[in-house]
Amino acid sequence: MNDWKLCSLLFETTNDYESNLQRLLDLIETTSQNSLIVAPEVCLTGFDYDNFDDVNNFAQLAIEKIKKASHNKIIILSIIQTIDSRVYNIAKLFYNGEVVHERAKARLFHFAGEEKYFSEGNDKDIEIVEVAGIKIAILICFELRFKDLWKKCEGADVIATPSWWGVLRTEHFKAITKTLAIMNQCYVVASDSLNEECSKMSGVISPMGKERRNGNIACLEVVYDTKEIQKMRRYMDVGIGADG
Repeated sequence: MNDWKLCSLLFETTNDYESNLQRLLDLIETTSQNSLIVAPEVCLTGFDYDNFDDVNNFAQLAIEKIKKASHNKIIILSIIQTIDSRVYNIAKLFYNGEVVHERAKARLFHFAGEEKYFSEGNDKDIEIVEVAGIKIAILICFELRFKDLWKKCEGADVIATPSWWGVLRTEHFKAITKTLAIMNQCYVVASDSLNEECSKMSGVISPMGKERRNGNIACLEVVYDTKEIQKMRRYMDVGIGADG
């Protein structure tokens, strides 16, 4: 598994959905084969509440194009979709031309009124899924603040956190993502938007808590090393186990 790379993306979402999708696809194209790539929350459309019909119509087109880009790559992001007349913010995990895992955001950000526009998912759907031998969990933005959800991610090799995190709470995002990696003794691949209102603190944090933030890099690549996970879990045994 040492031939995999972990990639956090950092780019701006505009009002042009097609342009956003092309930017995402261009960045995916630059990554190595066997890359696990995490993009910001709702990066294709933003929270375009006034145009949900357009957002929903665009979703399926985007999904098909991302499927095609996912051969030998794991791609994780969230997309707004309408299902059975309800609108959800759905995390999707693409691999080898398929959506292999998806779930709706379970903890909506009430401070921004998300509950007025989205239906809430269920905590029980937050789980660890194994893809290409990597145990992956996903926490979407505000879900990072709930300690009980950290426990559901225990044993993951990688926790992906697609986010749209407010700039006023930048230090919270940095601290939470770093602590999540240390507490769960795993890699955290954090992706936040480059938009003005966001923290812009995309990065990859190792099981030891070593941070690499994107800075001005649109696509940050870090080598995925399973030995780092095993070493940390053996060195500081808190019951997770070296094999997850």
